[in-house]
Amino acid sequence: MKRALLFTVGTCTIATTLWCGQPAAQERQVYRYVDQDGRVVYSDRAPVSGAKDLQRKRVTANTISTSELPLVVQQASERYPVTLFTFACGPACENATALLNRRGVPYTTVSVDDAEGQQKLQAAAGELSAPVLQVGDKLIAKGWNEARWNTLLDQAGYPKSPASRTTQRSRPLPDAPEPQVAPQPARTAGLR
Repeated sequence: MKRALLFTVGTCTIATTLWCGQPAAQERQVYRYVDQDGRVVYSDRAPVSGAKDLQRKRVTANTISTSELPLVVQQASERYPVTLFTFACGPACENATALLNRRGVPYTTVSVDDAEGQQKLQAAAGELSAPVLQVGDKLIAKGWNEARWNTLLDQAGYPKSPASRTTQRSRPLPDAPEPQVAPQPARTAGLR
């Protein structure tokens, strides 16, 4: 599906086409020209007669990628993806999950409550005890040991804490009155 948009800025008109549902890597032919009225036009269609200053342009896919993860975390998770093998094992598994969340580490959880999870754990750790932390292909920590787990995450390049988010502090409106606090009646002890 394609949609044509027409923008007018001052005396210039700009037409652009949005392609939806098309392969991202596909290039598009776009024409830039000045129409009979002197407006600059961008279009995917060849210009009508009387167009001046015709230019053909190739347009490739334009994407904007956003992520909540900082670059250092993205890089570490690409090189050393983290997998947590766990089940409802009480404080040890809760502490393991809390550590990963506290450090802002993206991870995959494999529940060892079922046969498929147990097979994955056996293949990774060589035994069936949890929690187990796997960082990348080779770094494995069996059982909950916060110091050992932190060391593995440090070696993989994960930050010690999630990136802090900065927010703009809201400022009061210039003419906003100060908030008024209603006076409280005095209390006296022991009197009725």
